[in-house]
Amino acid sequence: MSAPDAFYVTTPIYYVNDSPHIGHAYTTLACDALARFMRLDGRRVRFLTGTDEHGQKVEKAAREAGLDPQDFTDRVSQRFRALLALMDFSADDFIRTTEARHKRAVQALWRRLVEGGHIYLGKYAGWYSVRDESYYTESELVDGRAPTGAPVEWVEEPSYFFRLSAWQQPLLEFYARRPDFVLPPSRFNEVVSFVRGGLTDLSVSRTTFRWG
Repeated sequence: MSAPDAFYVTTPIYYVNDSPHIGHAYTTLACDALARFMRLDGRRVRFLTGTDEHGQKVEKAAREAGLDPQDFTDRVSQRFRALLALMDFSADDFIRTTEARHKRAVQALWRRLVEGGHIYLGKYAGWYSVRDESYYTESELVDGRAPTGAPVEWVEEPSYFFRLSAWQQPLLEFYARRPDFVLPPSRFNEVVSFVRGGLTDLSVSRTTFRWG
């Protein structure tokens, strides 16, 4: 969808380590309202939602339930689909990260990034939260925990990184040419300030667990 009248909106792809709750309903409702408004405005809308079925905390939840990770994600993902029907959300597509079409797309993108020199194997050492699926710096910790309150553990492992730092200047130049790209406009200065403050390479794939 590249035409000027195209509008793409996605919810987070929700982790299936547990059943959906009011927070998932709220987030999807916000996207649904935006998608419906844009359709009324004559835009060609693509509204996506779905489930992220990989990761250490999903593997852990499956193990605690006594199920194979695929069987566990099959079961919980259906509850997220049921939420769409219950709330009459107008999503155009529901994607699961365990689907073959998703795997093909990710693998194609990964190969393209590697060929372009945007992905490299490095080493990560730092604080990691299994619950948040996020790394945190020492300065981000609050009383020895993640800012979300989640416990963290010290991790040292080989990890694949995306060269996000290489995109700092291109992004700033793009925002200068297209200030209308940032929505809502009131967030433009905040986004530019964040990028200008420095981008660091991003760990995008870990190597030390199976279900990921």
